[in-house]
Amino acid sequence: MVQSSSPLESLRKAQEKFEIFNLGLKTGHSLKIKGKISDDTDNFSINLGCKSSDLAFHFNPRFNESVIVCNSKCSNAWETEHRDDHLCFSRGSTIKIVIEMLEDKFQVRLPDGHAVEFPNRHSYSKISYMSVKGGFRVVSFKLD
Repeated sequence: MVQSSSPLESLRKAQEKFEIFNLGLKTGHSLKIKGKISDDTDNFSINLGCKSSDLAFHFNPRFNESVIVCNSKCSNAWETEHRDDHLCFSRGSTIKIVIEMLEDKFQVRLPDGHAVEFPNRHSYSKISYMSVKGGFRVVSFKLD
């Protein structure tokens, strides 16, 4: 027996992943992302790299742990994660975050002005891939 999903379920699954393959984020540029956090999500992630298996920056707020986890991935292998307990937004809210790509690190400005920093471990000077997964619906994004 094949089980069909409801239109709402199909829409929700479609919103679980947002990908761009020709982003063009370079050292010194910033990425502004505005979106709505789902009311019932445990987490979401914003990923930057050259493809899904090679990520220079993984930004992962986890509401069930009240922490922001940052990491990188090389050839599908996760590296050592960094944790920041400054989770200043909540489920159901609309937020804007700014991710700045610097030569040696990524700097994320959270809605309250707090900055989360993570090293540019892969020394990328250009990011072509971005994905947003989980309970975050992108409303707008802009490269500066």
